[in-house]
Amino acid sequence: MILPQFYVDDLIKNAIKEDINYIDVATDYLLDENEVSEAVFIAKADGVLCGIDVAMRVFRLLDESFTCILHKKDGDEIKKGDLIAELKGKTVRLLKGERTALNLIQHMSGIATLTNACVKETVGTKATIADTRKTLPGLRSLQKYAVTCGGGRNHRYNLSDCAMLKDNHIDAKGGITPAVKALREKIGHTVKIEVETRTLDEVKEALEAGADIIMLDNMSNEIMAEAVKLVDSRALLEASGNLTKERLHSVAQLGVDILSIGALTHSVEAFDISMRMK
Repeated sequence: MILPQFYVDDLIKNAIKEDINYIDVATDYLLDENEVSEAVFIAKADGVLCGIDVAMRVFRLLDESFTCILHKKDGDEIKKGDLIAELKGKTVRLLKGERTALNLIQHMSGIATLTNACVKETVGTKATIADTRKTLPGLRSLQKYAVTCGGGRNHRYNLSDCAMLKDNHIDAKGGITPAVKALREKIGHTVKIEVETRTLDEVKEALEAGADIIMLDNMSNEIMAEAVKLVDSRALLEASGNLTKERLHSVAQLGVDILSIGALTHSVEAFDISMRMK
């Protein structure tokens, strides 16, 4: 994991507290606290693994005696039936952590799998796949990490990373030019400005105003092709909006630099992984 352990631990602890509360009325009354068991994580679909260290950390936080053998790592392409990990620990702790661990690894692997499928649609072009801020509250760091495991790149993590002027900012300030001008007078020299555009006229205005990145929002392929010619590499071009998997390759071939896709994180299907007690 490239994320700080304390950050991940806090997230996991909150998830565990939400699920266990103060007692597991089935496990705690059913099994002896000192009983030890073994279990395995098995893939039930084809895709890209992500979150195995996070999942194992759930069990370690519940049981100091927990051990595991990992057969796959984050970023690995896995097949249905593959053995992902072997687990050993106190039975009651394995059962208590099962759902939280699976929720996290299934969600993260789902993101990595979808991202990887989108990345493959851009092969042979200069375009890269990026996520957005359309993430689940509290899970952004894990979701964006999962995008990188699938071969994608991260857009801004938060509002401090980049000054993005969306339609509401532009309308509130009275236009692209005055909005960019006002920002240039106040932001630091390391902060880039991105402008969301809806027409070729707005693309031209954003370019002339000095935008570093121009977003082509919900444009047709024909209009985006004209925008690529107009900008001529003088700013980065980011295509966004209605980028279905079937459309990705044709858009990437237009010459845009970035394809940003909110669906990578906001509505992804969980990847099927099961935990089986030996």
